[in-house]
Amino acid sequence: MTEKELFQTYSKDVYRTCYYMLHHAADAEDVCQEVFMTVFRHDWRKVEYLKTWLMRVTVNHCLNHLKKDSRARTKQKRLELEPAPVTEKAAETIAEERETVTEAMLLLRRLPGKMKAVVSLRFLNECSLNEIADILGIPVGTVKSRLNKALKLMRLMMIKGEIHRGKDEKAYG
Repeated sequence: MTEKELFQTYSKDVYRTCYYMLHHAADAEDVCQEVFMTVFRHDWRKVEYLKTWLMRVTVNHCLNHLKKDSRARTKQKRLELEPAPVTEKAAETIAEERETVTEAMLLLRRLPGKMKAVVSLRFLNECSLNEIADILGIPVGTVKSRLNKALKLMRLMMIKGEIHRGKDEKAYG
């Protein structure tokens, strides 16, 4: 496999992981490039489980980026303060599906980095628990624990969001 073939094979997975962890297209592109530059500098042809190793490098780059980037914290605070957009329900089913996806992505954004990595790998990249453990270099039990905590936290945030939305509807309706 050449470097070009490696890039063509895995660039979408790497970019998707970067995007869902960083929630900013330009940052995701930058980190994606950094990941491949790092990979190409190493002897990647000798790596036994290439995709697992590549995803581990990707997650580590994203986590490092999140630690360094104070803008991510500012953006989170701004998102929390913005009111939910009011939309017309022309096609009710489509609107509900879009709202559910949007809410899930907003909830994912608010998760701590380690939980965000596990949830992104599990549900966006459809990795198994064992693959996630290999990618992150942690035991499967830790993956299960982080996934469980993340889902509970997302449920709690969702419940709180429904309570706030309910108050807003009463105030305006």
